[in-house]
Amino acid sequence: YQSFVNGEVFLTDLTTAECIKLVENTSRDVGIAFANELAEVCGELNVDVHEVIRLANRHPRVNVLSPGPGVGGHCIPIDPWFLVENTKAGEFVRLARKINDERPNIVAEQAIELLKSVKGSKIGILGVAYKANVDDCRETPADAILAYFTKAGIEVSYHDPYVPTWDCNNISSLDEMDSWADVLILVTDHSCYKGLKHNSPLLNTRS
Repeated sequence: YQSFVNGEVFLTDLTTAECIKLVENTSRDVGIAFANELAEVCGELNVDVHEVIRLANRHPRVNVLSPGPGVGGHCIPIDPWFLVENTKAGEFVRLARKINDERPNIVAEQAIELLKSVKGSKIGILGVAYKANVDDCRETPADAILAYFTKAGIEVSYHDPYVPTWDCNNISSLDEMDSWADVLILVTDHSCYKGLKHNSPLLNTRS
């Protein structure tokens, strides 16, 4: 590597090197879990979690992440398990995984609460990729959200300019989606959803 990279190369043993990679993603997962749990705490206290985080992060040694609909991708939801799969220690890591795995169901319930009635209702999912402005749906929290709606007997369609086919009906026009849905839920914060104008009630899982 030193023959073709400009950055500094640090040498260590193979197990430590692999552990470092896993710790990087596990640290993200734990941080996201704290943010998601904080959202629940603030909800019970009837305060705005985003204002709490924004002002808390003014402290130079505080960097709270933002809550969201869950954790996706091929690394962050998986690497923590590799880190602790052969250890007795690591309960905190396992708890963070549990919190983030449960998060899609929580936001799905919040969207359902916006409905006047579950029977015959229609929910539009905005964004199904696991992160903004990509077409990658691996481990996306949208999967669990869709499963929750389907189990509840709710008709679901989705809009995502990066994902032409997914596990439910695709509505390619945002205006058409807004007219069709009883409730919208923003799952992936693609750039195209910034400043979104809508008439249907919207659950924004990212703000």
